[in-house]
Amino acid sequence: MTSTTVPVIFDLDGTLVDPAGGITDGIAAALRELGLPVPGQELLESMIGPKLSDSLLNVAKVPADRLAEVVRLYREYYVATGIAQSRLYPGIRDVLESFSAAGRPVAVATQKPQRLARTVLAHHGIDEFFHGIHGSADDETAVEGVPLGKTQIIAAALRDLDTRHAIMVGDRAQDVSGAIANGLDCIGVMWGFAPDAELEDAGSFAVVSDAGELLTVIDRLQAIHFAAMSGVSNDGNV
Repeated sequence: MTSTTVPVIFDLDGTLVDPAGGITDGIAAALRELGLPVPGQELLESMIGPKLSDSLLNVAKVPADRLAEVVRLYREYYVATGIAQSRLYPGIRDVLESFSAAGRPVAVATQKPQRLARTVLAHHGIDEFFHGIHGSADDETAVEGVPLGKTQIIAAALRDLDTRHAIMVGDRAQDVSGAIANGLDCIGVMWGFAPDAELEDAGSFAVVSDAGELLTVIDRLQAIHFAAMSGVSNDGNV
């Protein structure tokens, strides 16, 4: 971390990239191919962000002995079709370019398999902005011996950034809880997939509605961090 910037760790789906149906369509296609019930659209969208296997078991009610088949078919659909359906959220490229120009380190922490996350970011031409891209293994169990979970993935991103101080940005409760478990503040984004009040109830520092507001809150949090580090009293209203 430089003396003037606090690193930022981003979630991927629902934060940087709008899957635009690529995830939900892929899940639905896999379930249909195996003759399994397909949840309604609202439930499908609730599966974006959390660990896929957990969502398939708990939301889609996939039998445990069919889980591997569903995941395999979903991944095949997503690589062939789903990635191309996705798009960057408005203003995200500008945010990343401004951070690059300012020398602010950024990383990604996602429960999507790490190799697939790199593919998605490269597809959108933003992979080179990130100091590190962290996710789960291809089988969604562990990366380099680290158990799967947002808390551990965020911790891996922090180690890669070589800092204990960073700001998390995400769109679901697990982003907030994972940040808090690592001693970080999390800024929630309204353009993702969280139900009403999920981010606030999880304990996010703030919830923002667009990229410009995100930059403003990051600057405010950075000022608070540096005031605390220097021992200067700060009421948070920077």
